[in-house]
Amino acid sequence: MRKLVVLLSTAILAAFPAGAAVAEKKPPPPAQSEVVYQRADLGAGLSFGQPAGTIEYGGATWEYSQWTGQDRQIGFGATELIASWTADTPAGTWIQIEMRGTAPDTKWYVMGRWAYGESDIQRTSVPGQGDADGTVSVDTFVAAAGKPIDSYQLRVTLYRKPGATGGPTVRTLGAMASAVPERKTVPVSPGGEAWGVELNVPRRSQSIHQGHYPEWDGGGQAWCSPTSTTMVLGFWGKWPSAADTAWVDPADPSPEVDYAARYVYDHAYQGAGNWPFNTAYAGRYGLDGFVTRLRSLTELEKFVKAGIPVITSQSFKKGELPGAGYGTNGHIFVVIGFTATGDVIVNDPANSPANDDARRVYPRADFENVWQRSSSSGGIVYIIRPPGHPLPAGVPGVPANW
Repeated sequence: MRKLVVLLSTAILAAFPAGAAVAEKKPPPPAQSEVVYQRADLGAGLSFGQPAGTIEYGGATWEYSQWTGQDRQIGFGATELIASWTADTPAGTWIQIEMRGTAPDTKWYVMGRWAYGESDIQRTSVPGQGDADGTVSVDTFVAAAGKPIDSYQLRVTLYRKPGATGGPTVRTLGAMASAVPERKTVPVSPGGEAWGVELNVPRRSQSIHQGHYPEWDGGGQAWCSPTSTTMVLGFWGKWPSAADTAWVDPADPSPEVDYAARYVYDHAYQGAGNWPFNTAYAGRYGLDGFVTRLRSLTELEKFVKAGIPVITSQSFKKGELPGAGYGTNGHIFVVIGFTATGDVIVNDPANSPANDDARRVYPRADFENVWQRSSSSGGIVYIIRPPGHPLPAGVPGVPANW
């Protein structure tokens, strides 16, 4: 072996002129997440068709009609899928969203049972669906180890009281399929497209709601998602009316936040942080809302430049995000802009003693790392905007993720 090493060394040196430097071999940069977001073509909306039968659910009888989407090719082996939708569900109606893998074939998994109101069913995710092909973790289908899916279908079942006319209408439906690489750190991405841009998004604190309405998880630390969703709805001028929030304690400083927490609450998860339930709530106000993953802050800047604030999900230990002053196993806030040097301006509802204290500036590299790494959300965002407000152009050469 020693002789082999000498011969190899001689051959390597002979391949370079005397004095030439041998380039140091550097490891390849960490892979980006593979992501694709695909919308179902529902035209003007998916409405109740000819009833296919009846079922018993929640102590009542319901008639239903069903729509099954086309087989969608993903383009890579996806380890996760999140469906999101917006729908009108008048009293006496509700919907169920399902997905199944088609390569490999799986059973149908329930991704959510949704109604805007509370008089007919409890809005809920469905636990206990795991099998050899995968499971549903609250709002996310997670493929079993070594069994990613290459294609899938979505299915929607619309329910109404027997003999009723009309029914629910599903206005938008889509799914984000992804494969997030295992990586502990994420390099900072280039930018500049939205540096110096800051959107005027209303500020709201979750902290001032500590102890409010324990039946919907009690405010405070638990309400980061509805608080962030409320801020973006306020940006688009779509908050609930005073009549809508008349049931909230008059002393409450931000009744619109309590209202959102109530109407995004997932009764199985027992929390207000179900991602698609938050974007579906935005649909109550005629907005288009969906959940996807962005691959970098470079992509996120495109939305800010287009005038669209972005809600992000992240986790971090205390000290990993300078300026935050806390750690979290999972937290939601709103990216509203960028400083002139590219740092991230957010409305962070945590640890804010008053609504006006929510604005924070976080260092770009630290923010991107705690948002994108695999131990965090891997770049999860909510995109909420009026249907007539155009999305930014996608990134050429990669699958469309919005």
